[in-house]
Amino acid sequence: MEQTMKAIVRDAYGSVDVLRLGEIDKPVAGEDDVLVRVHAAGVDQGVWHLMAGMPYVMRLAGFGLRAPKNPFLGYDVAGRVEAVGPNVTVFRPGDEVFGTCRGSFAEYATSRVDRLASKPDNLSFEQAAAVPISGYAALQAVRDHGKVQAGQRVLIIGAGGGVGTFAVQIAKAYGAEVTGVCSTGKTDLVRSIGADHVIDYTREDVADGRNRYDVILDIAGNRSLSHLRQALTPRGTLVIVGGEDGNWLGVRRQLRAAVLSPFVQQKLGTFISKERKQDLEELRRLLEAGTITPVVDRTFPLDEVPEAIRYLRDGRTRGKIVITV
Repeated sequence: MEQTMKAIVRDAYGSVDVLRLGEIDKPVAGEDDVLVRVHAAGVDQGVWHLMAGMPYVMRLAGFGLRAPKNPFLGYDVAGRVEAVGPNVTVFRPGDEVFGTCRGSFAEYATSRVDRLASKPDNLSFEQAAAVPISGYAALQAVRDHGKVQAGQRVLIIGAGGGVGTFAVQIAKAYGAEVTGVCSTGKTDLVRSIGADHVIDYTREDVADGRNRYDVILDIAGNRSLSHLRQALTPRGTLVIVGGEDGNWLGVRRQLRAAVLSPFVQQKLGTFISKERKQDLEELRRLLEAGTITPVVDRTFPLDEVPEAIRYLRDGRTRGKIVITV
């Protein structure tokens, strides 16, 4: 049996130039772990943040101050079970699974058993790998933090990206009237996944005073709080999902929202999505029912991870990018 594998590794924070395809030891499943033969792995903005070590607050959170503690990249994973630890009873070798791990840009990866679910039969490995991290963020933003209800008017800024494409579909499933905000090249996509209205932000201002929304999800945006509040109803809810605002901590808007929220009638907040087994199973249920469908823009082979990240950062990605292994 092969004892080594190919994987994308890095020793320092930086641009895609720090990444290399290396030959490393194949991992072994721990007592509560599953060893997955990776078939596909999703690429999201979090991959870039971990590669670059930005925002700096991320390093302070334990990922490594001067250099990354974990040399591997990639969270989203879809593949077949290769082996299981002695305490694992829900999966067997050969089972098709999807979920999250630490280091999916590799031929093999280990994951905790509670971070995996059975892959929906109606999805390819590439489609399944596009779901977990972005799906968690979208589901928790719509359901838990936006508390979206049927009949509400919901504005989703960044509707054509990885999280946004899921958020549009989930908000529609909850019965909302959804307006998606995106660039010109993504308007047809956002309309095709169910948005009732689409705003091209290069041509229209979401806060022009003509419409107000019960819930705004600002996904990886950089609009000011005052600007966004103009588009909210008097008691509306703003949820900041990710985003970069240029300061060294990278969380200035989020901090301002938390400070301001107790003093205004509108609810302003942010969150860090959590990897929860019950939410992965909920996403699986929605996928199997056809309520949500992953949008895969392009796939790249394992040795082209740097090119995939460059493509992601160009900002033209429609849905998700996926690595095939």
